[in-house]
Amino acid sequence: MANEARPCPCDIGDRFEYGGLGHEVQVEHIKAYVCKPSASTEKAVIVIQDIFGWQLPNTRYIADMLAADGYIAICPDFFVGQKPWEPSDDWSTFDDWLKTRDASKVDREVDVVLKYLKEQCNAKKIGVIGFCWGGMAVHHLMLKNPELKTGVAIYGVIKYFEDRYSLLHPTFFIFGENDDYIPLEQVTLLEQKLKQHCKVDYRVKIYPGQTHGFVHRKREDMNPQDKPYIEEARKDMLNWLNKYL
Repeated sequence: MANEARPCPCDIGDRFEYGGLGHEVQVEHIKAYVCKPSASTEKAVIVIQDIFGWQLPNTRYIADMLAADGYIAICPDFFVGQKPWEPSDDWSTFDDWLKTRDASKVDREVDVVLKYLKEQCNAKKIGVIGFCWGGMAVHHLMLKNPELKTGVAIYGVIKYFEDRYSLLHPTFFIFGENDDYIPLEQVTLLEQKLKQHCKVDYRVKIYPGQTHGFVHRKREDMNPQDKPYIEEARKDMLNWLNKYL
């Protein structure tokens, strides 16, 4: 861990002043943000939030980016009404907060969202991406869910998934070189174990100089040094989805 006083380095970052192009819907017991492309499509992507919740403007910005690339994008409330983490919350309570929001217990919600996408949106090819907490959920789903075609885990915390490498679907793992919460030795071990055990396509990529949250919690125009890596990671994410959906 980065330090005991602050067990997760998730910084709200450059919180976008961004309203979103989509709309909110009720999908059985959960709320969700949905954005659809201008042309009809059978391809969809589930976007899984970080600790700051499904309403974070930055995450909706990514969902809208996916829609602009031709996907139905849906960002459900995987905390199911529970309060997301707030930047002002006491980090000493984080571990207790996390116990009631287990990233490996999203299966019921994913099944509900898959049903909605198939029945209400006519989706036939469905993938998933997730950030931080959501990246852990993606890793879990790539090990378990037979209906998802592919996944992109974006700085998903690895330490909770040791010895879980038999992926069912092609999975792309994105990491920042200077992520305080995901040491590079953990990333190296993940890659070694995937090479030994994984029978489907996978990719592990580390982006130089980048910190936790860089793909969706930094504005492209904030820091000239970071801009090329933020844009590269987003392009890589889209290319991976395009390849497998």
